[in-house]
Amino acid sequence: MARQSQTDLAVLGALSIQPMTGYELRQAITDVLGHFWHESFGQIYPCLATLQQLGFVTSTSVDRSSTYRITAAGRRELTRRLRDEPERQQPRNATLLRVFFGASLDDNDLAAILDRTELQAREQLSTFAAAREQIANGEHHSVHGHYWLATVSAGEHAARAQLAWVNETRATILAPPKSSGKDSP
Repeated sequence: MARQSQTDLAVLGALSIQPMTGYELRQAITDVLGHFWHESFGQIYPCLATLQQLGFVTSTSVDRSSTYRITAAGRRELTRRLRDEPERQQPRNATLLRVFFGASLDDNDLAAILDRTELQAREQLSTFAAAREQIANGEHHSVHGHYWLATVSAGEHAARAQLAWVNETRATILAPPKSSGKDSP
């Protein structure tokens, strides 16, 4: 599925939950889907225009602000696209890029990278705990709750894996070298 199709899918999916303005749509994607998906304003507005031309969304304007709603055809298209095999995305991980070339860093630089990575993972776990609580308390649409909890769980697993990796990397790269048992001259 091409990148534009993925944007269409994210927009249709968000609008299937409730009607929104373009700004609200961007905020919802950032706040709710942000731990696994990102879209910019530059992607959302052209996407909305295309989806509207295709009859998948409609809009009503009040005071220079348009509210977008998914149509019945849009719901059918959303279901069709959700059934498509997801396109595998090549990862881009700036931390791993730095660790891969870590021989050019001193131990303090690498330790700082690992410290930041650990802090980010712990912050993510805190964010996921808050999201889990909101969903469990019914602060969001209950029909979607189980599905949303599944994505929160995936984020929690990824953050815990990141913490385990940080600990392993500290132990293997930053640990003092083991003595060979022979006295050094």
